[in-house]
Amino acid sequence: MNKKDILKSVYDDFFGIDKIAKDNELLSEEIKKLNSDYPKIEIKHNTEPKIITKEDKDNKMKIFFETIDNLYIDDNSKNFLKKLIEYMRKYNEQIEKQYISFNMCIYSNNKETISSIVNLLEESSLFFNYIKTGTINEFSLYNLENPEDIDVLYTKNNLIVYKDFEGLVSKDNIFKEKFIYKIDENVSKNENTILNILISKNEETIKNIFENKPEILDKHFDFKITGINPDVQDVCIEITNKIETSMKIDENFKIKLLDYIAATYPNSTVSFPEYRDKLCEKILFNKEIPDYEKDKTMDEIFAELNELVGLTKVKKMLKDLVNLIDLKNKTKDDLKINNINLHMVFLGNPGTGKTTVARIVAEMLYNLKFVKQNKLIEVSSKDLVAEYVGQTAPKTMSVIQKALGGVLFIDEAYSLASGEGQGNSYNEEAIATLIQAMENYRDEFVVIFAGYTKEMQNFLNANSGIVSRVGYTVEFEDYTVNELIQIFNGMMKKAGFIVTKEVETKLEEIINQYKNTKNFGNARFVRNVYEKTIIKHASNTKNKKDKKSLKTITKEDISDENLLKM
Repeated sequence: MNKKDILKSVYDDFFGIDKIAKDNELLSEEIKKLNSDYPKIEIKHNTEPKIITKEDKDNKMKIFFETIDNLYIDDNSKNFLKKLIEYMRKYNEQIEKQYISFNMCIYSNNKETISSIVNLLEESSLFFNYIKTGTINEFSLYNLENPEDIDVLYTKNNLIVYKDFEGLVSKDNIFKEKFIYKIDENVSKNENTILNILISKNEETIKNIFENKPEILDKHFDFKITGINPDVQDVCIEITNKIETSMKIDENFKIKLLDYIAATYPNSTVSFPEYRDKLCEKILFNKEIPDYEKDKTMDEIFAELNELVGLTKVKKMLKDLVNLIDLKNKTKDDLKINNINLHMVFLGNPGTGKTTVARIVAEMLYNLKFVKQNKLIEVSSKDLVAEYVGQTAPKTMSVIQKALGGVLFIDEAYSLASGEGQGNSYNEEAIATLIQAMENYRDEFVVIFAGYTKEMQNFLNANSGIVSRVGYTVEFEDYTVNELIQIFNGMMKKAGFIVTKEVETKLEEIINQYKNTKNFGNARFVRNVYEKTIIKHASNTKNKKDKKSLKTITKEDISDENLLKM
């Protein structure tokens, strides 16, 4: 009989329990009853017999439960841990007769939470004599050179934690099979004395490793930790506690700190521990709270959009889209407007403003509360496709996890098509993972696929799954000659230079000369001219001192050498 079934109540509590609060109340009553029925229990450790009194257990259970309640995980995850510890106690007091090996797979990307849970498991299992006195050994699989080496872990430790399963992905099949055999052998041999824990950021990585021996995973509980973010006040308290021992802080400082956290933490793309530690380091180093960029109003966002040269059709599309979302938000359910699909495809040649507009789209959607965070994650196919079997799906999912709450911008997305880029099944695996995520997380992020018009059309024709999930296709037209000159002048003006009329005439000639060449890059081409012009201008004015000459760009400063080598 599968030991998971013996603890079915525990397992059920983790997967979808509806009345956690009520269960916790019943759990407390049960613990009180246990305390009155069993005033003293003698536990034999490896050293001397020790009497654990009712008061000892009361205090320890209180500490265990408080530790769990302080973890930033959801109620289901907390309840699972509480039931597990309670089972250890019941078994210790011989109320439960069946020993259950609490071997488990823990899935989370929060190292601090995992560490707290592992320490809690060790302390509680030793306190209730569920495993022999021993130590934790956290072993990174990046360091595994020979699968036979893991035997020694089980002779010296009672809680074995395997992490970094990505370290096995590049190993050959024989190596993996030996590792799997050794895990199976040791878990079976030591099931009543040792806790075996497998840790991974996502479930797919471990399942891929054990795909030919899934019965090993059946001997482990699946503990998918659902993390929760602390609220702004909790973050402020933790950071204040960390820094007040090193610097003096007053009420005004606390108010400014709270304002900073309220403005930056909800949009953070890193985990809470990383955010907390980085902010503490900045404050302690500078002895002050950092500045932050305040959220833009929609008027400010449109002003930024309107400042862009050209893009007439793109600007109109975005204005229409914002009006539609705004109407839906204001009328709520009064109007029967279908859910808006905002996954997009940006078509256009290089240098036509696709990335710049994507950043503005992210700001717009955040302002309209369509996404929770004002962030744009920019990637290309190399950030999604891995080199070895089993790595692509986890790599793609890692990018998706970073983008949740915001916008994921995939540049040159056509290279994911079969026959492009790596040209193998790994590309198809990345696409399949993206399509699944666009469905599963359709309300949690927006994906923008971008690339050259012709190549993207071929890509979309070959992937009906993506086409069916895309709501908007936006075409970015090439800039006209006049628009490119405007862009050049804008760059110069922003840098403080004055441009003569002769410069514009010469620039027009250069643009017309290169405009129809294969590698012409629109605004990128203009930026290349701009950079080369600044360099040549510096040489031309090296012997001059008057500010007017130093700040004025003339036609002699314009260079047309190697302009397509970008």
